Amino acid sequence: MSAQAAPPAGFRIGHWSDREGLTGCTVVIAPAGTRGGVDVRGGGPGTRETDVIGPLAGTDRVSAVMFAGGSAYGLAAADGAMRWLEEQGIGYPTPAGIVPIVPAAIVYDLAEGDAAARPDAASGYAACDGAVEGVPERGRVGAGTGTAASKLLGRENAVASGVGYAAASGAAGVKVAALAVANPFGDVIGADGAPVALARGGDGEALRTADSIAAMQEPPDPMKAAPGNTTLACVMTDAGLSKAECARVARAAAAGIARAVEPVFTEVDGDVVFCLASGDAAPTGKFAVLQLQTLAARVVAEAVRDAVASA
Repeated sequence: MSAQAAPPAGFRIGHWSDREGLTGCTVVIAPAGTRGGVDVRGGGPGTRETDVIGPLAGTDRVSAVMFAGGSAYGLAAADGAMRWLEEQGIGYPTPAGIVPIVPAAIVYDLAEGDAAARPDAASGYAACDGAVEGVPERGRVGAGTGTAASKLLGRENAVASGVGYAAASGAAGVKVAALAVANPFGDVIGADGAPVALARGGDGEALRTADSIAAMQEPPDPMKAAPGNTTLACVMTDAGLSKAECARVARAAAAGIARAVEPVFTEVDGDVVFCLASGDAAPTGKFAVLQLQTLAARVVAEAVRDAVASA
């Protein structure tokens, strides 16, 4: 596992960051012919065009994936990505011209900085314009600019988070990488099971969210327990997965969020995982998919942890 290994060839990642408003957006531009799948969990997701890459839909291509802050307002960043992709001739071919397929998901960061500062179409366009191959910038950038973890006692007592990244290779040389935007209600947990960082109460004592909830006889002050939370992840691989296999890998990769966040997939989280596969869509076999599912869960967990470490 490495945060220094580049994503598979052809994948480009770009950020647009508002340092004053504490929000931003992050785009993953896929190589031509990339298939995609998605797994949506938690009680409050904010998404766009996830149905069109669902296993029952006819479209089997993804042009890019957009992550944005700004809550539901931030979905507008995908409009800018569509315009940029159309100008580059990237999209799904139709009789009347190309249509870029840009699934998107958002995090709630309105309470972190200026609530009126939200990524828009121009922001999404700028993120695409700056997208490059190679290891992406991590930490408090792009969609992770205004994110935080451990929010049981509100954002003022939370832990700074951001964008994280990790990559690995399978025995056959297949590459798998994950980009994550961590904004969970719960704590981020290390590979050893210990919290990476914890919120602190009024007396300065570190509080483990799951332990605190289990010991409570009544809910915390609802005005302090932040209602808007989400962890987003995008898995990138050069394997030749079909659309259905992408969906199955995305589902397995969600286990990576569960390993790195506690509690996870709650009613106040809107967790979403995408899987993008750029290789030739030749039959891969059950074992090859199983190997990718295993690696995807690992890199997602490490990317979530990296989001806090890099912040």
